[in-house]
Amino acid sequence: MEKQGSHAEAVDRQFGAQAGAYLNSAVHAQGEDLQRLARRLAACPQAKVLDIGCGAGHASFTAAAQVAEVTAYDLSGEMLAVVAQAANGRGLANIRTVQGVAEALPFADGEFDWVISRYSAHHWRDVGQALREVRRVLKPGGKVMVMDVVSPGYPLLDTHLQTIEMLRDTSHVRNYSGGEWLSLFSDAGLMTERVTRGRLSLEFSSWITRMRTPTHFVDAILALQRGTSADVARYFEIQPDGSFCSDIMSIEGGRM
Repeated sequence: MEKQGSHAEAVDRQFGAQAGAYLNSAVHAQGEDLQRLARRLAACPQAKVLDIGCGAGHASFTAAAQVAEVTAYDLSGEMLAVVAQAANGRGLANIRTVQGVAEALPFADGEFDWVISRYSAHHWRDVGQALREVRRVLKPGGKVMVMDVVSPGYPLLDTHLQTIEMLRDTSHVRNYSGGEWLSLFSDAGLMTERVTRGRLSLEFSSWITRMRTPTHFVDAILALQRGTSADVARYFEIQPDGSFCSDIMSIEGGRM
């Protein structure tokens, strides 16, 4: 059986070298979900926030402008170095960086008022365990907000999405459906309070360049898109150059 460390190494290998690209990625640097996050946190100026799978730090930067303290947490040391440098450049002295995996958080019980995560959970080896850890480190009455690409839920569409995601990025685990997320929250002892859905446009060239996808996998994605059914092509709005749209969702809740 594959050990957790081997998956962690795969994620670190995939993302470490691209840390700068993620900092400058328009997909990651902007979005209604970041604006929504800022609005939620504006009412909590004294909050301590944990950002799990912080990547290049865009959610951490958004949070830091609203709250007392942000812990940017990621598996990749290279990503965390980019976050620290960018935070310094932006004058955000209330961000600290900590390295580790989502399934074993090195923090005390009840340490945080908020836990957030954006475009990271589809890389976690065990989302259920990670969410149980989220509940553990939240204070009673603490809040959680997870933002990610989600599966449409229908097998035909789900198979297409998971396949192109895996071809693009071999550290990909799964994009969960909205229903799966609701169950995962409930099973972890987290109460769902609000769900917001949207669509994310992905320009193909930057999407595969950001991940340094090998040419043979790029060719396979394009061949799959060209050969897929009309229903799949219509749903994902697949364009001649390979660009497409995915479903995204923010799920907000709290510790029961």
